[in-house]
Amino acid sequence: QVQLVESGGGLVQAGGSLRLSCAASGRTVSTLAMYWFRQAPGKEREFVASIRWNGGITYYADSVKGRFAISRDNAKNTVFLQMNSLKPEDTGVYYCAAAINWPSATYDYWGQGTQVTVSS
Repeated sequence: QVQLVESGGGLVQAGGSLRLSCAASGRTVSTLAMYWFRQAPGKEREFVASIRWNGGITYYADSVKGRFAISRDNAKNTVFLQMNSLKPEDTGVYYCAAAINWPSATYDYWGQGTQVTVSS
C-alpha cells in the first residue's frame, strides 16, 4: 500500500510560481509511474503531467507545456511539479497519483490533493 501526501499549494498571483511535492510512504515509488492531475471547480479532473519510474519519460497536457515541469527523487520517495508562469485557469485542486503500469489509464494510488489558487 502507498500513501501519497501533496503539499506546496497556495495562493499566488498570475505569472508567479509554485512547487508542489508529493511524498510517498508505505512502499518505494521508484518502480511506479507518477502523475499529477487537477480539478477546477465545476470541472472534471484532468491530466497535468506524468513521469515514468526512472524519470526518463515525461508527458504534459498541452495547456501546461513549457510552463510546468515534473520530476522525481526516488531516493526521497518524492515527486515534484514545478509550476511557472501561472495563470488563473491553473486554479484547482492538484492531485498526485501513482500507477504500477506504464502507460496506464487507471491509477492505483491517489493523494488527497492540495489547493492552488492563481489570482489575476
